[in-house]
Amino acid sequence: MRALTILSEDETLFRNSIYEFADREIRPLVREMDEAAVMPRALIDKLVALGVMGIEIPEVHGGAGATFFHAVLAVEALSRVDPSVGVLVDVQNTLVVNALLCWGSEAQRQRHLPRLATGTIGAYALSESGSGSDAFALTTHATASADGFILDGRKLWITNGHEADLFIVFATIDPAAGYRGITAFLVERDFPGFTVGRKEDKLGIRASSTCELLFEGCAVPRANVLGEVGKGYKLAIETLNEGRIGIGAQMVGLAQGALDHATKHVKTRTQFGKPIADFQGVQFQIARAATEIEAARLLVYNAARLRDEGQPFLTEAAMCKLFSSEVAERTASLAVNLFGGYGFVKDYPVEKLYRDAKIGQIYEGTSNLQLQTIAKQILG
Repeated sequence: MRALTILSEDETLFRNSIYEFADREIRPLVREMDEAAVMPRALIDKLVALGVMGIEIPEVHGGAGATFFHAVLAVEALSRVDPSVGVLVDVQNTLVVNALLCWGSEAQRQRHLPRLATGTIGAYALSESGSGSDAFALTTHATASADGFILDGRKLWITNGHEADLFIVFATIDPAAGYRGITAFLVERDFPGFTVGRKEDKLGIRASSTCELLFEGCAVPRANVLGEVGKGYKLAIETLNEGRIGIGAQMVGLAQGALDHATKHVKTRTQFGKPIADFQGVQFQIARAATEIEAARLLVYNAARLRDEGQPFLTEAAMCKLFSSEVAERTASLAVNLFGGYGFVKDYPVEKLYRDAKIGQIYEGTSNLQLQTIAKQILG
């Protein structure tokens, strides 16, 4: 892709440098990681060395001291090669680091931000078996103790669960209070009573771990409450709005990667004595996909810019997440079609991207929830 006029020269160089890293260091591992459903620690260490695991963390804490927009560019560039790596970096930056920057006490920032910048992986634990779209129908319970809280319950679908050492966990201190009883806690992997359970065997983004978390009398110090007691719902809503922009970037990167493969293939695949790229029917499909990707990218970039400027971005985050996930699925499906029989087998890369794309319409809020959010904002 050519450099976009809406990116500064430095931003273009940043995005391109991340893509060059992904092309060099990640692409050779993509199929192996997908089949084994494992992301090698050696690769994670390279991501740490690259600086993408702490993009917004201030330099004083060992991070890059960059912007949310830079995090979005990194997620897009990595996802163009492997969306599994993209979502690892996305959750770390847009959810975990952002929650600490916005809601953490000075002591919490001093303890956790340097670790996150230099190798600790973070996870964000909200979902449960009965609380998906109804995000605050939590049953994980926090009981007050002499020096903190005791957590009991079970979390599901937790991205980065296998690799993480720091978890932002949402639990209710008073089920009768509804969402006003939700509180966020910082839980470290070695806390007694806390166990990372089974890793899900997934359709797509298989190298990205998705795990259950078990809390059985897990003691959490009062100092590990993130934000205020009973204000976890506000923390979750605000952080997830940022996270949706990150998923939008992941889906844009995925769609661009699928189009890259398809464009290269149609120039070399010959039928009826000429490359299939010479057929107008193929040309029109490529042109439409490229247009949709550019539109999705601009929605993502606009939402990220608004966030960095302190402007409202709720509607824009929902729009970019909704549209980019749909574009990713359509583009990946088109790539499979244009590859023909080759597109249906694992020897070629597009079937993986097709599988990876499906999650975009499910996690960080389903497409129906994004439509509901947009409609509410428009209709008042």
